[in-house]
Amino acid sequence: MLENLSAQEIKKQFQGNKNLRLVTYIIGGILIAIIGFFLYRQFISKPGNVKSQDSYWVGQNLVDKDSTDAAISELSAVVKKQDGYVGGEIGQYLLARQFMNKGEYKKALNELEGVKLKDTYVSAMSLGLQGDCHSEMGNYKSAVEKYTDAAERETNEMTTPNYLFKAGLCAEELKDFEAALEFYQQIKDDFPNAAQKKTIDKYIARVSNQKTK
Repeated sequence: MLENLSAQEIKKQFQGNKNLRLVTYIIGGILIAIIGFFLYRQFISKPGNVKSQDSYWVGQNLVDKDSTDAAISELSAVVKKQDGYVGGEIGQYLLARQFMNKGEYKKALNELEGVKLKDTYVSAMSLGLQGDCHSEMGNYKSAVEKYTDAAERETNEMTTPNYLFKAGLCAEELKDFEAALEFYQQIKDDFPNAAQKKTIDKYIARVSNQKTK
């Protein structure tokens, strides 16, 4: 029988899971490419975006150099000046990530809720970050809702199972083991190539065991 984990252990597992960290790094690595494609596509219908495209790159460069405070200052100016244009919206997304890096989750949420992007991939990641903020603050019900929205916004083999897994862990925190089982089972049934495939049976067995108590 699998050892039952306490809520604190589940939280540590959620924060330190290597698979989740790997997916997060991959997402971060491809973000610039996604943004570039998104900007290119948007230029056709909204010429004003051409002006905004360079505005957030300065902030992005500071992000790349781990200059969090400087990046926040630069990106805040971008958001204020380019609000409504793609560059401003991307800048706001990046700004939220910097607040998260500082542990200022309420500020991060405030920025993320203001991001208006038509691109489903980036908007899914924005929803996922909102889930991360809520989870870090212990608002697990809201976290489950955001992770579920993120998983459904852009279905793919990389981000969807990641968000479903996080939703499952948060559902466990709420002791909603039936919901957690549904999230884990969906990963096993629909995403056989997910990063969690090697361990998902363990989580399924764990919550199934909890349901019988």
